[in-house]
Amino acid sequence: MELDNLNVLASFLTVAEERSFTKAAKRLGVSRSAVSHAVRGLEERLGVRLLARTTRTVAPTDAGEQLISRLRPALGDVESVLDQIVGLRERPAGRVRLLVTPLAATMVLAPMLVSFNRRYPDVVLEVTTTQEGRTELVASGFDAGIHLGESIQRDMVAVRVSRDQRLAVVGSPQYFTLHPRPRSPHDLANHRCINLRAGAPRPYRWEFENGGDVVNVDVSGPLIVDDADLMIRAAVDGLGLTFSFEEYVAPQIASGALVRVLEDWCPPFPGYFLYYPSRRQQSAALSALIEALRI
Repeated sequence: MELDNLNVLASFLTVAEERSFTKAAKRLGVSRSAVSHAVRGLEERLGVRLLARTTRTVAPTDAGEQLISRLRPALGDVESVLDQIVGLRERPAGRVRLLVTPLAATMVLAPMLVSFNRRYPDVVLEVTTTQEGRTELVASGFDAGIHLGESIQRDMVAVRVSRDQRLAVVGSPQYFTLHPRPRSPHDLANHRCINLRAGAPRPYRWEFENGGDVVNVDVSGPLIVDDADLMIRAAVDGLGLTFSFEEYVAPQIASGALVRVLEDWCPPFPGYFLYYPSRRQQSAALSALIEALRI
């Protein structure tokens, strides 16, 4: 139903409840003539008188009473729905659909899920993980995404949600008993490397930088995966070297299960950002998530 029709019906119901065009106009915040015109137009459209008018009073006719009996609960339901929708803007509630990479899910989202839920129990986070970072959020039905800053399109609003990151080349002690430690990225050509295919046709090219020197290496080895946990497990078991986020492999390095090499060739870079298409008409649930993740 068009909004004008709802306004006309609301005007009629208000006049019937107030038994006065003047009081109805005051309650609705419009002129008396506007209310009178709306009700008269409704009666002409239906071809039946809805209100009996005298110089002193206004009262519903039988037809008017029948319309009121159906109209009051119907408009009440509409008002209730509108109040709920406004509440989504003012109170964190409802569903937030997120598109994140698997590593972002582990490193950014997972540590805050319990505390966020305790603070905002009416918010449901619906998380989809994908290696591909250039999915169209709006067209795919997502409210926001989390990815490395360098992968986010410039027309998106981006909020930093992690500290700077570094990459790390790691291998197990067992591996290094059989192979010399690389001193330069160029030495990786002589090593067995475990690589990650992160949503691209080809495996990731290992990128290094040291004092302005940039080196990109196409490594080779016995395993190419799209799962970071499998990649790290294989490295711990001695299958070969791998390349991952320093933070992600920090526990294995600390325990001695993995040994880091080529550290001087792995400078920091901007980490993860939450991104979304617009600041306008942002739901309270998404605003709450942004503030919970922002650093």
